[in-house]
Amino acid sequence: MREPTESARRSWLPMAGLFLAQMLMSYNVAALPVSLGGIVETLGVPPTVVSTAIVTYGILVAALVMVGAKAGQRIGWVIMFRTVVVVFGASAVMMMLAPSAVWIIVAQALAGASAAVIVPSLVALIAENYRGRQQETAIGSLGSARALAGVTAFMLGGTLATLVGWRPVFVIVLVFAVAAFALSFTLRPVPGNREVTIDYVGALLIGLGIVALTLGVNNLNTWGLFAAHADAPFDFLGLSPAPVLIVVGIVLVQLFFWWTRRRAASGRVQLVSLSIFGSTQERAAIYAMFIVVALEAALNFSIPLYIQIVQGRTPFDTSLAMLPFNLTVFFAAIIVVRFYRRFTPRAIGMFSFGLTTIALVWLALVVTNNWETLPTILGLFVFGVGQGALVTLVFNVLVTASPKELAGDVGSVRGTTQNLASAVGTAVAAHPELPDELVSQVDLDRTNFVSNDRLREILEETDASPSQVAAAVEVNESARLGALKVGLLILAGVSAIAIVPASRLPRFTPGDIPETVATGEATADAASGVTHVDRDLDDH
Repeated sequence: MREPTESARRSWLPMAGLFLAQMLMSYNVAALPVSLGGIVETLGVPPTVVSTAIVTYGILVAALVMVGAKAGQRIGWVIMFRTVVVVFGASAVMMMLAPSAVWIIVAQALAGASAAVIVPSLVALIAENYRGRQQETAIGSLGSARALAGVTAFMLGGTLATLVGWRPVFVIVLVFAVAAFALSFTLRPVPGNREVTIDYVGALLIGLGIVALTLGVNNLNTWGLFAAHADAPFDFLGLSPAPVLIVVGIVLVQLFFWWTRRRAASGRVQLVSLSIFGSTQERAAIYAMFIVVALEAALNFSIPLYIQIVQGRTPFDTSLAMLPFNLTVFFAAIIVVRFYRRFTPRAIGMFSFGLTTIALVWLALVVTNNWETLPTILGLFVFGVGQGALVTLVFNVLVTASPKELAGDVGSVRGTTQNLASAVGTAVAAHPELPDELVSQVDLDRTNFVSNDRLREILEETDASPSQVAAAVEVNESARLGALKVGLLILAGVSAIAIVPASRLPRFTPGDIPETVATGEATADAASGVTHVDRDLDDH
């Protein structure tokens, strides 16, 4: 098979298909918060249903991406890519036709299972189709694709949701799927490697562990932090199942590590090589990726939730409010690549986390019910610059920081980290509690999130005077704004803490992705036990 080289430049058509596949996944997740108000109104469900759908998507990707990486290597990346893109398109059709919340959650489960293969396939197919500067540009474009998808979801999706309805928003997902499928025929075929085996026990342990952890975090407020609430499906001698699930998840993840070490000691194939967690730089990149994606997910869900549900404004209003953030993420993700040859990942990472921290503190101080004020726009702009730079940077580092022979495993760990963080970030943002002083005035069926319109409906059925109704609505909106400010400060604290792992990022400039990502084969260095560290020592 002829290898692509720097001198033999490849057409960008294959990359266009991969770019659209990244947009397909990112647009789908970003479109859910945009559609929040319409879904709540037409299906008569609480806003938490949308967060459950997003969390379901993230759980499936995080739980299955390691298996997806091995399946792609074994069966063949192009065949797997085409298959799952078709399934993703089918999930979009389900969203458009959904008569109930169950359909939405099932559709996102299908999309998540498909993305578990798409995520590692993007790295593998770039490795097979591009080299040198083209490859560096291709990797960077995936970060900008995520950002562009966010802009498209909030602008085009927001306009459709306001003028037509929320269902046509997901027609765009179907269009992306069809286009990515058509362009997949320009990809260089990657034959499967039947020697690649899948550790099913390891896959079960890590999958169940991730599901348990995410369900536990997602339901801490609903089911109870310690004592079981009335909404808890069951209890353990009065104890909430949420912390129990978190403990079970931690135990299962630890069992996964124990099982994987045992297989490595006996010379058997592991689901993922644990040696990638042994490097300080690798762990730093994983921690940074988790925080980056969790911050973005929390902001992308909490602000639309506040604007559409509490304030009762349209999806288009949400689009305008989020535009400064999404545009700057998009341009920063593209521009940051130009700084790779001048600054190290460590320097860029620390500076970018510094920007996000400052921006979040600033937003917590200046945000009001008017999202068009210059201070608010400035805060979202600065946060977008830091976020966009980090998304592309950490993606590159996670692929290239490890020894060449382990980059395929790093790709699957990246997918797990990214989507678990997205699920956790959304879960945390979805559960600000109703203030006690308001709950004491009104008997509500569900008090985890109450819109102004819903509150008015309930109070109008009582003997409350118009002035009392207006006062209660003002209490609700003020309390939610206060909760949003507190949430932004908490996110700022998390962002500040992230500067620590960012200070452990490597000091090299991004390089090529190894062929082993696509084939699953060991390199000559791997076979002889030589690592990149050994080569560096030899050079000096």
